[in-house]
Amino acid sequence: MKTLLPACLISLASLSGAMDTWQLDFGTAEPTDGFLLVTASERYHSARGYGYDLVGSPHDQGTVVTGTGGFYFSILAPPGNYLVSVQLGAPHFASDTTIKAESRRLMLDAIKVPAGESKTRSFVVNVRTPEIEPGDQVRLKDREKPYLHWDSKLTLEFNGQAPAIDSLEIRKAPEAQTIFLLGDSTVTDQPYEPWNSWGQMLPVFFDESVAVANHAESGETIRSSLAAGRFRQVEHFLKPGDYVFLQFGHNDMKDRSPDALDRYTTQLTQAVTRFRAHGAHPVLVTSMERKSGVKADTLGRYPDAVRQVSETTGAPLIDLHAMSRTLYQALGSQLEAAFQDGTHHNDYGSYLLAGCMAHGIQNELPELAQHFRHGIEPIDPAHPLLPADFHYPPSPLTDLAKPDGD
Repeated sequence: MKTLLPACLISLASLSGAMDTWQLDFGTAEPTDGFLLVTASERYHSARGYGYDLVGSPHDQGTVVTGTGGFYFSILAPPGNYLVSVQLGAPHFASDTTIKAESRRLMLDAIKVPAGESKTRSFVVNVRTPEIEPGDQVRLKDREKPYLHWDSKLTLEFNGQAPAIDSLEIRKAPEAQTIFLLGDSTVTDQPYEPWNSWGQMLPVFFDESVAVANHAESGETIRSSLAAGRFRQVEHFLKPGDYVFLQFGHNDMKDRSPDALDRYTTQLTQAVTRFRAHGAHPVLVTSMERKSGVKADTLGRYPDAVRQVSETTGAPLIDLHAMSRTLYQALGSQLEAAFQDGTHHNDYGSYLLAGCMAHGIQNELPELAQHFRHGIEPIDPAHPLLPADFHYPPSPLTDLAKPDGD
């Protein structure tokens, strides 16, 4: 019999938000008491509130669901943090499962389970919509309106060499500590392959006590993010003790007005004060270099401006700019493997940068590093994982159109 966390009765009412817990049993075998049986033929519909979604070809295999090339499952979920506990493993084959959430946030990477055994793993997914409060919402660009991280669903992508999902339990997790991210295309949850960012790889480094809420967006400057209401939405959801990571610069530096750098510095300083007023911990992040930045700095005075704001405000600094140059030099002739174009990274490059961010967190925010997931190591930028050693299943959704910003 399948086992997970203690069961409670699930109903359509719970899936529409009236209850806090969802318990789902996959495959075609008799479900565990209190769990709802979900077969591979059940497609998502808003009236039902759950089901397989988007693309992919899941199929039932006894007590589990499996598939090749990645497939999606969604539940209707109001904004907030959700603890997801998933039981993995199949009776008759060895499984290898990777799970991503919303717009390709990496939650679990290559969880291997021998045939006849099972493992339960947990993680926290942040869900949001554009609404900040009644009458106020984030002003989205047309391009981002269909992205999965703005809809009213919690969407999971099941992928890997041989995925095997036995059951899911999902409950609201208001107690989770949240890391909010604000920034540009090098931080945001890129919705489509082959593009990727460190922000969507960062969740895999944390255990089930921490959520990563990525409010960054392609093409953004600190000024445009303020105007669009992205800062207001972060403030709306902030709890005392949460973290706010800010990385701007790639697009800000294109402003040629004489006071551009001074205005950037002022707005960054004000952001530190603004988030501290909510009891949060603002963390400043210098922008990583572009591909050509190995030989010559491409970001001008902006990284130094961030360092100066850190010094004057006392806000912690993660110097991703410095770490990225070390990383790129260490990659040497293999640097090309980390980039999709001159600015944006692919899955491999963004995983390296997320590992560098974890390295910076370990050094600068040891209290936050206590929540790292066991077995996932930060990356020393001087000794990176090489391309031949990186194995990662691409998501089914692709779009070669370049993200905004460079």
